Amino acid sequence: MQLYFLRHGEAEDYSADDYNRALTPTGRNRLQIAAKTIHQLSLKLDHIYTSPRIRAHQTAQIVGTELGIEPTVTELLNYGFNQVALAELINPYADDARLMLVGHEPTLSSVIAHITGGRVDMKRGGLARVDVPKSYLMSGALVWLIAPRVFDNLGD
Repeated sequence: MQLYFLRHGEAEDYSADDYNRALTPTGRNRLQIAAKTIHQLSLKLDHIYTSPRIRAHQTAQIVGTELGIEPTVTELLNYGFNQVALAELINPYADDARLMLVGHEPTLSSVIAHITGGRVDMKRGGLARVDVPKSYLMSGALVWLIAPRVFDNLGD
């Protein structure tokens, strides 16, 4: 199974209403560049799932629009996302599925570390690919990690 972990883009400053923090204009712009690059990678995704928080949902919408895939909102990717939530999310899919998961820190990095045994630091707008057999989530391999600045440079 190919899992693509995408951290939401740059969002408004923290406020009392963290749930509704939207992407900044810079965050939107950078994600549109990233989405075009993701499209060029021809990932052939089966589905995109996103946290319900506004910034993550907006991120998924930008990428989904570029790829022609309507994202599905799920509480499983909200704060508290972990390997148990991941197992529930991927359960309906075959072992050859390709899924994008749009969420937050520190949970994305934590799940990646748990399933690969390696430490990563997911930057805002960064994308990681992890290959893992559905039957044994503890044996994933980090195939690549694209930092947002790489997307910026590829989009020039």
